[in-house]
Amino acid sequence: MSDQAHRSEADNRAAQRASDFDSARQQAERMRIGADSGVLFEQAMAQTRMAICLADPNREDAPLVFVNRAFLELTGYTEEEVLGRNCRFLQGPETDRAQVEKLRTALETEEVVVVELLNYRKDGTPFWNALHLGPIYNEDGSLRYFFGSQWNVTDVHAARAEEKHARMMEREISHRMKNMFAVISSIVTMTGKLDGVEKMAEKINARIRSLGRAHEAMLEVSFAAGPTDPSKLFSDLLEPYAPRGGDSVTLKGGAVPLDSNVVSVLALTLHEMAINAVKHGAFSEPEGRVALRWDLDEKAGQEMLRLRWVETGGPAPSASPARQGVGMTIMRRMLAMGEGEVNYDWHPEGLRVEILFPTSL
Repeated sequence: MSDQAHRSEADNRAAQRASDFDSARQQAERMRIGADSGVLFEQAMAQTRMAICLADPNREDAPLVFVNRAFLELTGYTEEEVLGRNCRFLQGPETDRAQVEKLRTALETEEVVVVELLNYRKDGTPFWNALHLGPIYNEDGSLRYFFGSQWNVTDVHAARAEEKHARMMEREISHRMKNMFAVISSIVTMTGKLDGVEKMAEKINARIRSLGRAHEAMLEVSFAAGPTDPSKLFSDLLEPYAPRGGDSVTLKGGAVPLDSNVVSVLALTLHEMAINAVKHGAFSEPEGRVALRWDLDEKAGQEMLRLRWVETGGPAPSASPARQGVGMTIMRRMLAMGEGEVNYDWHPEGLRVEILFPTSL
């Protein structure tokens, strides 16, 4: 930017400040504010970005006698259009009457009140206004003005409504999915009893329960924006199998970007790892422990989640098994379907597993 442009911009800002000060000074004079106080008042009101107004309760219908530039920018009105009018002109068809009644009561009792209500600009567009209203008194204790500050909280209100709707959807989906898991589990149990394969049915139901525990975490991932900390999911999946609950499990890692499809695969993968640890590894001994760490990596330009599973305190694995069990086969195939990979290290101190999996499918 050239020196001339800098001077022009600075001149414009100075002119705007002068205009603001002049407007505030004129209003201060109309309000009969003393000279010294008036100077401080006009400067403070001209510079603040908070929309501010003063109403005179000693005049009929408590008209506005002062508004700053931020108030005019927020509402779209000019100074001439608002001074001398009661501020109810900002209300409209969707303004909550209960909130308006709170304001009316506060005016009558001379109390401080903060309300959130729908107001309307000059062009008719609505905005959510967090209004702070309170009395200002003379030195003799008599009421002089009502002070009002306005904050446009439309974005906050929209985000709050969105979050509320999301949570309602989350609860409804959760309820329906839990019912579905219960029905599936009942069908598996009855089929197992009728066909004489109850042990196999229990193994299937264990996997269904694992998916159910992962379901709540999947919902949080689905409705959350940005990276998610999977610690709760991992602890919910592993602690039921650990000999001493949370004391047998160490989790370390931060928030990572995960979609719900990835969460379901991870849930079943960790379920199979935990079952294997109960049968052959660290969770088969009272002092056995599992440490699970995770971070992000990259493979062929794709963001990957890296999981490191380390067992200690259990029986030493003799060697890589000649034949993979059902659990390991399920795990390997699920990871392969998502272009992930798994590597085993049959370390003398305990099994170590490293898993790479895409953060989204």
